[in-house]
Amino acid sequence: MTEKYTLIDNPDKPQYEFHLAGENPRLEYIKAQDKIYLTHTEVPQAFSGKGVGSALIGAALEDIARQGLTLVPLCPFVALYLKRNPEWKRLVLKGINIA
Repeated sequence: MTEKYTLIDNPDKPQYEFHLAGENPRLEYIKAQDKIYLTHTEVPQAFSGKGVGSALIGAALEDIARQGLTLVPLCPFVALYLKRNPEWKRLVLKGINIA
C-alpha cells in the first residue's frame, strides 16, 4: 500500500497506533531497558487485507531503529513481516532465528 499513515506511539497503552476513520490499528509492545517486545498486532476488519498492518509494522520498525532499541518479535505477524523484509532483521536480538 502506498498510502502514508502517521505513526503514534501511545506509551500509556503501550502500543503503536494509526488513527484511521475512527479505527485504531495497533501494535502492542513491552519496553524493558534497551529492548522492545512486539507482542500483538490488531487491525480492524474494515482495513484487513489492505496493507495497513504491514504499514504499521514498517513504521514501528523505523521508530525502533531511530531509538536504537533491540527487537524481540513475539507476534507471529511481526515475524512474518521480518521474514518478508529481511533488511529489518538487523534490529532483532541476537540468537533469535526468523526463518
